[in-house]
Amino acid sequence: MADKVLTANRLTDGIAVWLDAAGHWNENLQSAFVARHAEAVAALEDTGKRAFADNLVVDVNVVDVEERDGILWPLRLRERIRAQGPTIAYTQGHGFADPDFIAA
Repeated sequence: MADKVLTANRLTDGIAVWLDAAGHWNENLQSAFVARHAEAVAALEDTGKRAFADNLVVDVNVVDVEERDGILWPLRLRERIRAQGPTIAYTQGHGFADPDFIAA
């Protein structure tokens, strides 16, 4: 089983967020809680359902990641783009995605 993290989009501004070990939605993938076994993945799924039901986030997904030299890398291109920020100007304080990270 691949390592997994929980991601979503914050309801207030649409920014991609990742669930951290303290149960907070964080804009930094590297702060995400990594589920390494089935029970932890199930807990992530339950947490995501509750956060969606509470109108905190939308588009909740458990996604596959791998660790490379201490860095979390989403396996899907879509998630690498979301982790690095939008590919276009979106909102103040959110820069463009790093093309090297996306292409990896």
